[in-house]
Order: sequence, then structure tokens, then C-alpha cells
Amino acid sequence: MTQDYQLETILAHVGINSDEATGALVSPIHFSTTYQHPEFGQSTGFDYTRTKNPTRATLEKTLAAIEKADYAIATSSGMSAIVLAFEIFPVGSKVVAARDLYGGSFRWFNDKEKEGRFFFEYTNTEDEMIAAIAEDTDIVYIETPTNPLMIEFDIKKVAQTAHEKGAVVIVDNTFYSPIYQTPITQGADIVVHSATKYLSGHNDVLAGVVVTSNPEFYDKLYYNLNTTGPNLSPFDSYMLMRGLKTLKLRMEASTANAKEVVAFLEKSPAVKEVLYPGKGGMISFKVANQDKIPTIINTLKVFTFAESLGGVESLITYPTTQTHADIPSEVRASYGLTDDLLRLSIGIEAAQDLITDLENALSL
Repeated sequence: MTQDYQLETILAHVGINSDEATGALVSPIHFSTTYQHPEFGQSTGFDYTRTKNPTRATLEKTLAAIEKADYAIATSSGMSAIVLAFEIFPVGSKVVAARDLYGGSFRWFNDKEKEGRFFFEYTNTEDEMIAAIAEDTDIVYIETPTNPLMIEFDIKKVAQTAHEKGAVVIVDNTFYSPIYQTPITQGADIVVHSATKYLSGHNDVLAGVVVTSNPEFYDKLYYNLNTTGPNLSPFDSYMLMRGLKTLKLRMEASTANAKEVVAFLEKSPAVKEVLYPGKGGMISFKVANQDKIPTIINTLKVFTFAESLGGVESLITYPTTQTHADIPSEVRASYGLTDDLLRLSIGIEAAQDLITDLENALSL
């Protein structure tokens, strides 16, 4: 399946007709870790599963196509994708990043800075980011929209400045997925995903993705993948392919539900601020009475109190004690991630059931 087809077709056809030996419609799962060489000095293209696996290779073709990129690598988690992307850059590289970002990313960034591996300058807004990009900047790192304040960045605008200064742009596209943006077409050099989230979509796969159209970057990424081994397993590769088939349908359903939930939250006297960029299934909101957060969470029945996001089931998360707990409280407060904020991942349930559930919890 190539990029010549529409997105819906590429997704629906992921993995089909990939087994010429049997004609199986669905991609087989190749569990073998090693592969027979036809004869001395020859290879089928598959030698050892850490290096390359047929099931994973089939998945990666589709991942590249939907991100409108030339290359894709499937990894064992979203964090392993971020680490793989950063590790191709030299020691001491200088990074300009959005201040609002996933707590796990911050944890790794903070550790690497303490080691002297990378040096980070954090910015709160797009204008601050553009102003911070200098001649000695090596990497610009963006989540858009950000997690959890839902701040959007103009990738094309940031990338133009970054490239003028000789910097590489890495974009985390987890929240929007290729349904709502394809950063490579907007100037990003590398795109990462936690495929655990929307790409797989069912809270049953741990996976990551790195995509690029730069052959030099791809060669380095592939070398490091083969050397260090953060590969996605054949079974999880199959499961991710299965999830991708309904990605567009799920994203559209989540967005439709999210818009109805936002309309309710904006009218609720128990809510003082709603953060939603207008598309996607992620919403953050700040409650009027922070002391009621435990009651709100414990009262909900349709929403599940859990970390993660992007599945068909709606989740509520309290970043202060969950996803962003590793960020010092004073740092969180400095950029608006206050302790009164709750994050919702809107699933595909009936919108009215979600609204009624929130209404019951917020009215107490």
C-alpha cells in the first residue's frame, strides 16, 4: 500500500495481501527470531528479528505512508521512540523545547541534562520558542498540542526558523495522529508517536513510532535500533496494524464526543477553564474547587481513573499525581499546570452518557 491512495484506504488495507506464499488476506505474525539463508552468501532480507521482522516491516510501510514520510521504525514504547530519536545526535547537543510536555519526556530530558548528554532551554509559547532558536541550537522539540495544556504550535513556522539556524525539528504527533496533522509535510525532520495511544487505540498495545524522510537520519536510527534493540514484537506489530484499520473512525468519533463534552464543561459552574484546541479527543479543564477533585474522580462511573489516553474507553487523569508527578510542583505552576487541572481522554461511548457522568460528579 502506497501513499498514492487516500488515507482511509491505506488504513483499511494495512497488512493485507502481504503473504505471497499463502495469499492470506491478513498479515501473518512471524514469531521466528532467525531466518534460514538460501545458501552461503545469500539472504532473504531477513536474518534476525531484532534487525528486521516481516510483520514489523509490513507495519512500518503503513506507518510511513500515513505520516507521508519515506521511513518508519516501530519501537517498544513511546518513550523508546523519543530516546531513539534523540540518541542519533551528538553529546552536548542543545535543545529548545516546549515547557509543557509529557512528564515522562521531562523525566528523561532532566536525567540526560544532569549527565551532560543534552542541554535544554524550555519555552512557554510559540513566540518564545522561535526567539530562543539560535545558531547553536541543534534540536527543536515540539508536542503539538501539548500535554496537558493543549497548546498548539505552528510547525511550519517553527521549522522555518529552526532550519534557517541549522536546527533539526522533532515533533511528537501522539495527540493528533496523522488524521489531523502530518508534521513531515509541514517541515518536521523527525516525528515520534506513543503508538500505545491513538494509533493502536484499545489500551492493549505498548508501542512507539519514529518516522523521517531523511535517509541519513534513518540510517542512524536503524543502526541504533539494531544495536540497542528497542524493537516492537511481532505480536504487538500485528495488534498495532489491527488498531490502525479503525484509526480515522475512532478519531472522528472521539472528536465529535469531545466537542459535546466541551460544550457541557464550558457551561458548568464547577469548571473555571476548559482547554481544548477544537479537534481530537483530549480535553483538560480546571475545576473551581480543587478540594473536590478526589470526590469528582471517585464518583465517575463511565470515565475510568487511569493514566494513558487515546483508547476507545474514556479516561480521566490527574496530572499532578500521575502523568506529570515527576515535574516539580513549582515548575508545573510556573507554566500553568496547576493542581486544579484534570485531563480527559474522550472515547467512543455515547456522548450523553459521558456528559451525565461528569454532571453527576461535578455537582457534588
